[in-house]
Amino acid sequence: MLEELLAAGAATACAGLVYVAAAARVVKQYERGVVLRLGQLQRLVRPPGFTMIVPIVDRLHKVNMQIVTMPVPAQDGITRDNVTVRVDAVIYFKVVDAAEAVVQVEDYRFAVSQMAQTSLRSIIGKSDLDDLLSNREKLNQGLALMIDSPAIGWGVQIDRVEIKDVSLPETMKRSMARQAEADRERRARVINADAELQASKKLAEAAHQMAEEPAALQLRLLQTVVAVAAEKNSTLVLPFPVELLRFLERAQQAQPPARQPQQPAQQTQALPSAPPAPEAKPMPKRPTAA
Repeated sequence: MLEELLAAGAATACAGLVYVAAAARVVKQYERGVVLRLGQLQRLVRPPGFTMIVPIVDRLHKVNMQIVTMPVPAQDGITRDNVTVRVDAVIYFKVVDAAEAVVQVEDYRFAVSQMAQTSLRSIIGKSDLDDLLSNREKLNQGLALMIDSPAIGWGVQIDRVEIKDVSLPETMKRSMARQAEADRERRARVINADAELQASKKLAEAAHQMAEEPAALQLRLLQTVVAVAAEKNSTLVLPFPVELLRFLERAQQAQPPARQPQQPAQQTQALPSAPPAPEAKPMPKRPTAA
């Protein structure tokens, strides 16, 4: 009798151990457990740690609650201003409702990936090329809103969407390079012209000031000579002031012209006229023989 009791106890213990081994589950800290009992959802989501389920009757689905980084494959599209581009992006999302993520969608990762690709193509067609290149923050917000609207019903929250790269055709790259070069050249010419205008105004003011004080021009000349001589050159270039030439020209114009002495009139003597030439007599004709 005792042996039978011991055997029954051992069998019960073994059965208990088998049941515990079949029913025991461990949910990690970043996971949540969703239990389906005979196909029906149990609203109580199992927290992290050790938990028990009914073997054969229950099915435990572990859902990762971490932020998932998913690259969006590059999508070809035509912008609103008819430019062919290739855009790729990256999406950050996480599951906020484990039960909805298991029940409402078959594979929430695949669903989010397809929705991101569709939304990316849509945002390309609605945007200009300049917006894709320079106004990405606004496009990222619009893309995140387009993906987040259906994802809320799947228990998924879109944390962030970023456009990574915009690939352009080679012809468009060359055109944009020429445009940028032309714009830089235009700005350089405007800056140079503005500098010339300011310099001309300053030179005009300096000319007026030197005109009032003639000694200032001589002082400026001496400063120029000192600046040239400081280079220790063997040849000294000495500028000749234009005012000195003008002074000499005015002095020459103010001097009266010199009088030229009058020459006495030469008396011409009448020469005797030459005698007329004698008239030439005609020569007699010789008779011709018949």
